[in-house]
Amino acid sequence: MTQSAAAQKPPATPRRLDPEDAQIALAEVQERLRRQQLVADLVHRQEEGDAKAPLVEDLVHRQHEAELKTLLDGLHPADIAFILESLPKDERQSIWKLVSPEHDADVLLEVEDWVRESLIEAMDRQDLVAATGSMDADELADLAPDLPPDVVAEVQKGLTEEERAQLLEAMGYPEDSVGAIMDFEMVRVREDVTLEVVLRYLRRLHELPDHTDQIFVVDRQDKLQGILPLSRLLVSEPETEVRAVMNSDFLALNPLDSDADAAGAFERYDLVSAPVMDDQGRLIGRVTIADVVDVMREDSQEQALSRAGLQEEDIFAPVSTALRNRAPWLLFNLCTAATASFVASRFEGTVSQIVILAFLMSIVAGIGGNSGNQTMTLIIRALAMGRITGRNLWQLVKRELFVTLLVGLCGSVVAALFAWVISRSLSIALVMMAAMICNMLVGASVGVLVPMVRARFGKDPAMGSSVLLTFATDSLGFFIFLGLATIFLL
Repeated sequence: MTQSAAAQKPPATPRRLDPEDAQIALAEVQERLRRQQLVADLVHRQEEGDAKAPLVEDLVHRQHEAELKTLLDGLHPADIAFILESLPKDERQSIWKLVSPEHDADVLLEVEDWVRESLIEAMDRQDLVAATGSMDADELADLAPDLPPDVVAEVQKGLTEEERAQLLEAMGYPEDSVGAIMDFEMVRVREDVTLEVVLRYLRRLHELPDHTDQIFVVDRQDKLQGILPLSRLLVSEPETEVRAVMNSDFLALNPLDSDADAAGAFERYDLVSAPVMDDQGRLIGRVTIADVVDVMREDSQEQALSRAGLQEEDIFAPVSTALRNRAPWLLFNLCTAATASFVASRFEGTVSQIVILAFLMSIVAGIGGNSGNQTMTLIIRALAMGRITGRNLWQLVKRELFVTLLVGLCGSVVAALFAWVISRSLSIALVMMAAMICNMLVGASVGVLVPMVRARFGKDPAMGSSVLLTFATDSLGFFIFLGLATIFLL
């Protein structure tokens, strides 16, 4: 029986704060930085001949730094990462220099990618080697794309042959695959030993790998034979052999599986960890709930940004960077809005004769967009969960259109009543009712088609979906409403 990674001495972990305490700590850091800047500005306004001014500034600066360092030393690395992500770049670099070196590695792993790059740029080569030298192979593989090549090469020299092989293996898998998020630290045993032997072996370990809820049973070629839950190990008789109590029916992942699929499996089966097997059935790693939670969080953030046509960016990034990120879709949105306005302008004669239409057509466009957004949200979520297949696609489309039709009938009655109240015209109320139903069906159709078509071509289903939906419901909503008004009211 072996442990895949040598047990390491656990780092001293400070007290972890809850989210509210982390925000309080952020406020404290910002206040101390503000005071430090006020002192610096005050000293600079003093006369140049005052020889004591620089000494006073240096003394106050050192005092503030000592207070900040004391505050940071009492925080968990995740909370330090939160503070760094919430500060402008200059202040972020100032705080980063005060973080204790023993927490550098953990903070680098906790921060978002766009912050990590700026932190690594501020570190010299020696500090980077020291921070990454204590990382596991899977953690180092996560950071490797952001590290200078010479630092990665230097760290590799300090790895064992097994760790070096694990690092190269982890770096060889695609970014969004199971292989890229799996770790190599796990406990393995043989099936022909007793539970008493397993317990004695576990007691000799310094500690169990994080999120260990099961032990993996392998043969001499490392082929996975089954899993031994810790709960069963503890309640079974010590003289029992592993093969008698292990589970031969278990879920295993392939390193080339999508990390999103792995997250879906964890959610579906309430897993804490899962083994990763290669094509020959050999156990090569495991995925834990901690890895999966990170995947879910990142996917959720990316989806929210994609729907607005954005990519992840530093909230304190330079204006030029923000423009490159936001301008393309905003310009596209401007074009779509101009198209909608052009459509409305073609019915200038209708609007000039029945002015009330100008106030009502925004309702038609808005309700159609909201209806489509509901459908689109459901479709994107179903795609992410893998619930849409070729067999149920048409059934899903018919269901969404039918539901939208029923909701449209109910909502259009209210809209028609409102149109009649302000116009006292039954014809306008009926046109309002028909246009609203039609545009809601347009919104539902676009809400289904846009994500499906993008997914069919391997694109992010959420990318720019809201912009495209708004374009369709505004342009066609104006066209339908004003077109019906021209036909039936003039």
